[in-house]
Amino acid sequence: MTVFADLVGQDEAVETLSRAAAAAARIVTGDTGAQGAMTHAWIFTGPPGSGRSVAARAFAAALQCERDGTGCGECHGCHTALGGTHADIRFVVPEGLSIGVNEMRALVLRAGSAPSGGRWQAVVIEDADRLTEAAGNALLKAIEEPPPRTVFLLCTPSTHPDDISVTIRSRCRVVPLRQPSAEAVAEVLVRRDGIVPDVAAWAAAAAQGHVGRAKRLANDADARTRREAVLTVPRRLTGVGACFDAASALIEAAEAEAAAAFAETDSAEKAALEQALGAGGTGRGATTAMRGAAGQIKELEKRQKSRLTRSQRDALDRALVDLAGFYRDVLVTTLRAPVEVVHSDTATQSSAAAAKWSPESTLRRLEAVLACRDAIEQNVKPKIAIEAMMLSLWRG
Repeated sequence: MTVFADLVGQDEAVETLSRAAAAAARIVTGDTGAQGAMTHAWIFTGPPGSGRSVAARAFAAALQCERDGTGCGECHGCHTALGGTHADIRFVVPEGLSIGVNEMRALVLRAGSAPSGGRWQAVVIEDADRLTEAAGNALLKAIEEPPPRTVFLLCTPSTHPDDISVTIRSRCRVVPLRQPSAEAVAEVLVRRDGIVPDVAAWAAAAAQGHVGRAKRLANDADARTRREAVLTVPRRLTGVGACFDAASALIEAAEAEAAAAFAETDSAEKAALEQALGAGGTGRGATTAMRGAAGQIKELEKRQKSRLTRSQRDALDRALVDLAGFYRDVLVTTLRAPVEVVHSDTATQSSAAAAKWSPESTLRRLEAVLACRDAIEQNVKPKIAIEAMMLSLWRG
């Protein structure tokens, strides 16, 4: 099975990347005529769940494939690349709200060295839309003057200037990805994760084409409980007070989910840093060292807080996607559209709402949810954005 096996419903992208990986393998052997299909900078775009980071990681693995760049998935290069341990592949995964200039400068400096394995050096930047302006400028310089056999792989929602600078975009080849069908997602869950077909089909539909979310819904009872709580929101909005209560409950659930996800990690990181800085030691030297380490501990806590904020917003966004799916189901039912509902387990509720609301009212509610997502992405305080949305949902 090739390295692209988990890239769901993206046949055109797989063909493009396979052709480029084969050309890259020929370049390694000295074939300069293979330059056309291969380039030094790529942008992977597409909606959430389309597999941007999966595509980038799979392509990075194919570049390390020892069987003429076929991405066989079996050789040492493919195995270590997919396992995240290959020495010539570096991943930038933002833990907080942005990717800073210092991190990018250090990465660009390391990317200037020759690949240790003799093939290609790949730099995978997930969520490249979170690059600060200074970090983007540091990356741009490296892309404009790329080291030999170094490839930059950027993942962004789109090529809009709000997501990636026009200058960086102009120096990269774009690989557009589409949202995979529920059928394709379900097939992967059955084949790769061993999930029973009926559960896989339900999870794929409920996740609206997002592979990772579908897997979480199929395997995690807590994720299903959180989703069910979100889908009860429409019928709980009976007045202004209920709107504010529902907003508080949604935000508190997101905060609890994020805190639970990182509680152990944060404690382990802080303990490891304190130990490295001499915590637990005795004598004047140890005490002085710990006093001097206060700045480093404070910096770690700052990064952890930023990561927690990002996780909270991601949890809120998942809830808003589920809520948007409900209002979409109401609209589908009202208009008798020839498509399946997203949330089949709440079809009774969406049908009841369809009988009560006009199509225009339902559409306004759906737009309120989407506007809330945009507001939070633009750094509006989540509490304000969620409360405003709940009031709009109640008024219709």
